[in-house]
Amino acid sequence: ILDEMRQAGCEPNVFSYSILINLCARSKDWKTAVSLLREMPNAGVQPNVISYNAAISACEKAGRCDEALSLLREMPDVGVQPDVISYNAAISACEKAGRCDEALSLLREMPDVGVQPDVISYSAAISACEKAGRCDEALSLLREMPGAGVQPNEYSYNAAISACEKAGRWEEAVSLLREMPAAGLRPNVVSYSAAISACEKAGRCDEALSLLREMPDAGLSPNVISYNAATSACEKAGRCDEALSLLREMPGAGVQPDVISYNAAISACEKAGRCNEALSLLREMPSAGVQPDVISYNAAISACEKASRWEKALSLLREMPDVGVQPDVISYSAAISACEKASRCDEALSLLREMPGARVQPDVISYNAAISSCEKAGRCNEALSLLREMPDAGLS
Repeated sequence: ILDEMRQAGCEPNVFSYSILINLCARSKDWKTAVSLLREMPNAGVQPNVISYNAAISACEKAGRCDEALSLLREMPDVGVQPDVISYNAAISACEKAGRCDEALSLLREMPDVGVQPDVISYSAAISACEKAGRCDEALSLLREMPGAGVQPNEYSYNAAISACEKAGRWEEAVSLLREMPAAGLRPNVVSYSAAISACEKAGRCDEALSLLREMPDAGLSPNVISYNAATSACEKAGRCDEALSLLREMPGAGVQPDVISYNAAISACEKAGRCNEALSLLREMPSAGVQPDVISYNAAISACEKASRWEKALSLLREMPDVGVQPDVISYSAAISACEKASRCDEALSLLREMPGARVQPDVISYNAAISSCEKAGRCNEALSLLREMPDAGLS
């Protein structure tokens, strides 16, 4: 259409270019967006703040932080004053790139250049702190907002709750959740899911389950993240029956279990010594439309190891490549340990020797299980040989 305009003798203006650059931003085509911005002066069109904002947004959406910052810094040099939208897009670019210090620096710079930060500015900066694991700074920004004349929104609180979750500060996460209604905000599924996850990470199973059960009363339908966090909380607390119950409840609640859901339930069975149920869940996954991954298999192999079912452990290890899952050091170590428990020294040693050829580096757990296997079999020389070999393999 731009070419057609020129052919019709209708020269594009700043509005035409800005619309096109904005379309590029929506499709994350940052190169074309910047190219159009650069073309404007040659076409006798002076870019304005809208043109620049659209180009910065294109870079931000495409994860091109350096380019977004470069455009922001260029604006005053070409006589264009950045506004709050310019800064917000640049802060968001820093947030997405994990560049917390730069996001905070931009936020602090805004008043100095006559630009008032808004809720988007603060929320993006809080999210940058959250991603960087800087919980105290995230909470400080949230508390600063009202004094700066900015009312926090759901996104601001959700980012702060997530920061607490990552820092293992479950009480503060729940406190922020409870604070939201008093601030005139309705917690959403993201708010609850982050708080449940904070409880899960802190080993607070009862609190995680309580929050999950509270969601429907708050008019919210838990999603897969909410359920997964609660299931993981049960798994960590050794509450296998509750983990399995949550997994079975999900389809009835309109939530499709994913690989994380199944992995948490299999791991719960493994911890509870319920090998058959762990294996049953592993076999159920494909029919439920869920592809098992290395974590699924590792938990099932560990369940076999605990149940002294070494042959089944080996069978699962051998099956993994056939279903497109690459065994890792945990897979092999669990299988070696299963052989060790069953006094199958030859099989344990064979697995240890096989690992480098399978592009898996044995670790201290792999060697310890193999040495223990030799010890049980009364094979002293081989045990000593493995012990002497460990430093050469970079292991202490």
